[in-house]
Amino acid sequence: MSKSALQIARASYVPKMPQVLRGNVQPKEGAATESVSDQEEIKKLFPNTYGMPIITFEESQREMGLENPVNVGVILSGGQAPGGHNVIAGIFDGIKRLNPDSRLYGFILGPAGLVNHEYKELTADIIDEYRNTGGFDIIGSGRTKLEEKEQFDKGLEILKKLNIGALVIIGGDDSNTNACVLAEYYKSINAGVQVIGCPKTIDGDLKNDQIETSFGFDTACKVYSEMIGNIQRDCNSARKYWHFIKLMGRSASHIALECALQTQPNICIVSEEVEAKQQSLDDVVNDIATIVAKRAEKGLNFGTVLIPEGLIEFIPAMKALIAELNDFLAHNQAEFDMVRRSGKRDYIISKLSPKNSEIYASLPETVARQLTLDRDPHGNVQVSLIETEKLLAEMVKTRLDEWKKEGKYKGKFATITHFFGYEGRCATPSNYDADYCYSLGYTASMLIAAGKTGYMSSVRNTTAPASEWIAGGIPITMMMNMERRHGAMKPVIQKALVKLDGNPFRYFASNREKWAIETSYLYPGPIQYFGPTEVCDQPSKTLQLEQKSK
Repeated sequence: MSKSALQIARASYVPKMPQVLRGNVQPKEGAATESVSDQEEIKKLFPNTYGMPIITFEESQREMGLENPVNVGVILSGGQAPGGHNVIAGIFDGIKRLNPDSRLYGFILGPAGLVNHEYKELTADIIDEYRNTGGFDIIGSGRTKLEEKEQFDKGLEILKKLNIGALVIIGGDDSNTNACVLAEYYKSINAGVQVIGCPKTIDGDLKNDQIETSFGFDTACKVYSEMIGNIQRDCNSARKYWHFIKLMGRSASHIALECALQTQPNICIVSEEVEAKQQSLDDVVNDIATIVAKRAEKGLNFGTVLIPEGLIEFIPAMKALIAELNDFLAHNQAEFDMVRRSGKRDYIISKLSPKNSEIYASLPETVARQLTLDRDPHGNVQVSLIETEKLLAEMVKTRLDEWKKEGKYKGKFATITHFFGYEGRCATPSNYDADYCYSLGYTASMLIAAGKTGYMSSVRNTTAPASEWIAGGIPITMMMNMERRHGAMKPVIQKALVKLDGNPFRYFASNREKWAIETSYLYPGPIQYFGPTEVCDQPSKTLQLEQKSK
């Protein structure tokens, strides 16, 4: 593999990790746990893995190690996130320390590799090629869902053949939900296979008191913030464009909010606030147009607008429409596919309830069509395909044209639209993500050594120096609730949305009026890997503000 100068320099970087993991450890068990909601339903579905205690690793005088080697399988599941390779490196180093004869196997292209028996052994020379690098290309990733008994049994065949005693699934909320289901099944049949999860997603929506952040969020936000900063510098130089920038993040607005904290744009929409205020699409357009008009009065006919990917789902009227569409297509997809393209819009209008039919009929043709495109594997609208940035730019222009005719607006309004998503998913991980991911992987190996299953690797206190980080595990059932998927109620990990009473949003809200009218742009520049710790090792602004309140 040929390498860039940065890759060569990064290859020698030794990730920082909790001091406790450098010596002998023993697991300390806390009190019994319960799911975040729907306790009775979750308990019935997970009788073998429900209620387990939170685990914290502490120093031990006893020599750590395994008498027999352990073979471990690893799966990268779902969308890429910076740092995945370091999770795998952490697992590898951890199990080799426990017993030098332990072996690590990677399943190719995600969960499908387990079901289809496609794998490769990850040896030291392979692992060393990928340390501190971005991407998931060491074994690839995929979005196959593990939810059927037939898949579990097929996977068990190859696990037994390779004498694999533990499987680590590195993924987001849906992937870790699958890990929880798999752990429950294997325990129920005494398969002798442990299942451990690792919290991955740039979206930032997989977190709680024990999981402070999902890995990849820090790096992705720094990449997007660099690009937003570059655009803002251009914007402030040319002084003639409004840039509408949509940011990846699925349902939650964590990425948009973090990038706003890093760059101080004129406008940042937070979907969770739109929903809380029961705003319509028209309200959102009015809010943006009002700020555009106020800046125009000062001769500032330029600016930046940050838009979260999932905005459309949080506008109450649109949310109700999408929920009905999801249910309808879950049961009538085949019939819908048979309808000619020219007739699909009228077909949908005829099948929806009167209120939602009216809303659907009022949407621009492109947005209406995008709402009926194929669902993702979890039955959700693929919001990344809905060009919300273009929709808002067009609607704001229409509103300003109306105001101009009424004499309420005299400025100029030209737009450029952007969507930042894939640009950040495979970036070389920041020092924070390189360290955090390695620690998550190493912690996963310790959970395996402790005989645990149905746990997610947890590393906390990460705004402190890495030596003070707290390593342990959280039962995945603790994060579960019941949600409607594909027209039926299913157990899933509860998504963590932006808290409107949380420190990050409150800080943003206290500054946004100033940022809206003044040109207060920050230009973060590229991720720094070498230099003083205050430049290279800082976690996200979100995490710093959240931890400040604890």
